[in-house]
Amino acid sequence: MKKTNQLFATIVVLLLFCAPTLQAQEKKEVKYVTVTKSHWNLDKKDFKMSEWKAAEKEYLDKVIKKNEYILSASTYIHNLTPDNTEVLSSMSYASWEDIDKQVERSAELEKEAWPDEAERKAFLQNLNSYYSNQHSDEIYSPLFGAKFLTERPNKDMVLYVRKSYLAFPKDGTMKEFEDLRLEGNTIITQKNEYIKGYFPYVHAWGADKTEYIEAYFLDSLEDIEKMFDEDDELFKAGYARSEENKVKLETWNTYFTGVHGDYVYTFIHDLLK
Repeated sequence: MKKTNQLFATIVVLLLFCAPTLQAQEKKEVKYVTVTKSHWNLDKKDFKMSEWKAAEKEYLDKVIKKNEYILSASTYIHNLTPDNTEVLSSMSYASWEDIDKQVERSAELEKEAWPDEAERKAFLQNLNSYYSNQHSDEIYSPLFGAKFLTERPNKDMVLYVRKSYLAFPKDGTMKEFEDLRLEGNTIITQKNEYIKGYFPYVHAWGADKTEYIEAYFLDSLEDIEKMFDEDDELFKAGYARSEENKVKLETWNTYFTGVHGDYVYTFIHDLLK
């Protein structure tokens, strides 16, 4: 696990902005987002999605929503990814210290919610039985340029994630990267009607310091293609053919390796803090 290099560490410090939440406002500024990737326990013979959701909802209501160190929380399941067992859990925090504090606080809230030790143990064992022992954790930092949903979702949504990889050009600067990124964000992303929510992140702690994550919330799978088409139209309208814009695009591309991955998840609206 390694920290980002100087250029993007500086970006993180200066440009932390928003929660990866679907709420338009937060009382505290979000500085870190944890993403835990769990996997279904395929050996569980009595698996029922409705019962899993009910158990997670009970834990959400009795523990996560009452934990003051967790600013927001959301859950996603596989839709179009290489692994159909994936379950993502995301939480946001106001500080690095709060990531540790929430663990202790959750343990306290569990005891308050289920005072009887045997009952508490049985509930947690049942909840954990839906998952295998395999999981991984990443910590990201949010950047300026989020597009918040205008209201709390009353249905499940599509989460499209684009994972790109930073190239760290030797002559690159924080100002140049941010100027180009936010210009494109204003001209394209913020104006695209199919993008209901958008959240950009950079790596803070985890397996790959080059990760650059963009999370898009859409109403349906069909809207992914419509989003791409609308992006193309907005790009043509916002960036007229000129030598200046050609240089901008070429410069922007130097900040990335050219490799990216696409992932589609289902956002479970009932499991949102």
